[in-house]
Amino acid sequence: MAEILQRDGSWTFDGDTLRLTPGRDKSVSLLRKTLGELSVPLGALAGISFEQGRKSGRLRLRLRDGADPLLQVTGGRLADGNDPYQLSVDADRYGVAEYVVDEIRNALLLDQVPADAVGAYLLPGPVVPLSVSAGDGTASFDGEHVRLEWNWKTEDAKAAAGPRTLALADIEAVEWQPSVGLENGCLRFTVRNAPTKAPAKYDPNSVELWGFKKDPLMALVAAAVQARLPHPSSAGDTGPKQLAPAGGGDDHDALLRRLRELGELHRSGVLTDEEFTLAKQAVLKRM
Repeated sequence: MAEILQRDGSWTFDGDTLRLTPGRDKSVSLLRKTLGELSVPLGALAGISFEQGRKSGRLRLRLRDGADPLLQVTGGRLADGNDPYQLSVDADRYGVAEYVVDEIRNALLLDQVPADAVGAYLLPGPVVPLSVSAGDGTASFDGEHVRLEWNWKTEDAKAAAGPRTLALADIEAVEWQPSVGLENGCLRFTVRNAPTKAPAKYDPNSVELWGFKKDPLMALVAAAVQARLPHPSSAGDTGPKQLAPAGGGDDHDALLRRLRELGELHRSGVLTDEEFTLAKQAVLKRM
């Protein structure tokens, strides 16, 4: 067992799984706190590094391409503070950080884990249902439908059409872009047979983001949808996947794994009773 505890959070490795738990310090980002604990299987890792500085250092995980729907949909655009695969390390804990790195690297070598891309998501994505309000609207996702609702800041022409409900089966792609400089960001859904090049400000299938604190949370909605769309490596697939399998096996096995994961999240306090009940019902319905 290798473990490092810091204000930003804790990383615990048991030889098979690396558990990333966010800290409770006020400096920990809202996205990281909302995402909660992540269980990363060894097979999803491509590598780990530790960068030392004079006052603090940083542990960085590198996942295999296509292993995580959150990384897939954000494409390296998450700020360091929002990236769940980084951990700030105090100078007096450098030795512990190096030990964690050695343990994970040795496990990767012993298990002969390849560093190439994978053909299915090895992490399930954010737990649903979830709802985020940011920019000019609210995006909610229950595992089967996306609902977009508008606020008083929404452009009139866009708000006039009223709330939007998009079935997962009709969504071809999802995109999350952060605000950069004077350019606004967006959460955008590409709907089958309804392509558009309109700016997010006018697109009824997009939420426009202005660079405020809750903007990164929209990436969680995007990741939850991405996890249920065909994996990028499956070029021939046309329909949405109900759940991303965590390895080989059929959909039923993936659903059973998801139930176990939900149970662990509930027991650890990450999910409330109501959230656990709703999520469990959604999985059982698919079975």
